[in-house]
Amino acid sequence: MATSKSAKKKSSPKAAPRSVAKAASNAAPKPTSKPYKEPGLMQRLAAGPVICAEGYVFELERRGYLQAGAFVPTVLTEHPEVVEQLHMDFVHAGSDVTQALTYYVHREKLRVIGREKDLVPMNRTALKIAKKVARKTHTLFAGDICNTNIYDPSDKKSLKEVARIFEEQVGWAADAGVDYIVAETFSWGQEALMALEVIQKYSKVPAVVTMAIHRELLVREGWSAAETCQRLEAAGAQVVGLNCHRGPRTMMPLLKEIRAAVKCDVAALPVPYRTTEEQPSFMSLTDPCCDNARAFPVGLDPFVATRSEMFDFGREAYAMGIKYLGICCGAGPHHIRALAEGLGRRPEGSKYSVDMSKHAFFGTDKRIKPVQTEYRSKL
Repeated sequence: MATSKSAKKKSSPKAAPRSVAKAASNAAPKPTSKPYKEPGLMQRLAAGPVICAEGYVFELERRGYLQAGAFVPTVLTEHPEVVEQLHMDFVHAGSDVTQALTYYVHREKLRVIGREKDLVPMNRTALKIAKKVARKTHTLFAGDICNTNIYDPSDKKSLKEVARIFEEQVGWAADAGVDYIVAETFSWGQEALMALEVIQKYSKVPAVVTMAIHRELLVREGWSAAETCQRLEAAGAQVVGLNCHRGPRTMMPLLKEIRAAVKCDVAALPVPYRTTEEQPSFMSLTDPCCDNARAFPVGLDPFVATRSEMFDFGREAYAMGIKYLGICCGAGPHHIRALAEGLGRRPEGSKYSVDMSKHAFFGTDKRIKPVQTEYRSKL
């Protein structure tokens, strides 16, 4: 759990009595204490749930610092201060993890937008920003690699390039001293296994590997989500599960199957959208008000899940033994705070959680005038 600043402060010690001070001066010198070291991911999971805020690219797009479509976070070079503040906002809301914004900052995505020359500085910047926030807030510092969009099991050239992409980003993350590495949003099980193999080869930190399930219940090899997670667990992943694409309602049945199929910790990071059985992924949602046009990516507003829905999702997932919890594309700090509160927490941001008792029309406080509350039914 992220430790609040207030919890870290200590009151000034009172002066010791002279006799105690003299005895202390004659005692053998105490060994120098080791620098404070954050508990690692697995230790934190053993102690309870870990919340990981994701969804950076969608939130930055909403704030006007990232272009929908390619979804490459060029904001890292244009406005790094905005990225740092977003990390801080998510921690304030209850995230236990500061995850480096290296999602889609790999060679292939930068090549698509003509920015391949910025590969190294953008990755280094993302890791530097995340590390600064993580160490300042005592949250876990996570690296991140993701789907390459070029994986093709029948093309040796593509497989070689996928390996290169993973090796580069894992190497930079390891150099930065991450506490663990997330490999996420894979629809190919074998690509996820490749990512895991690279993490194991080029770092010494735990791996969280999550799949993205689209309309079909199977990954592209034809494996079920549970079977894919079993393969990842057998290959050495410390945490396996699902992220992105599916909202709480359509991800939950798959999570139940995964939790029953594996012994390791399970990750659950849905998108905060009201997906349905007929349209189970946020990319498949269509808006009836607009000739059933596809809502993804910038017409999803009518489908946004409420805070109470994310509160309930976190509580339900944790009750069935899932401890690595978060929210993916579309998440705002208010969603993360609701998730944290669903787990019984009160992060710093909970100071500002809703309290309608003093509202002019809906309030119950004795200072609220009846002339207002009596008008409530006409609002």
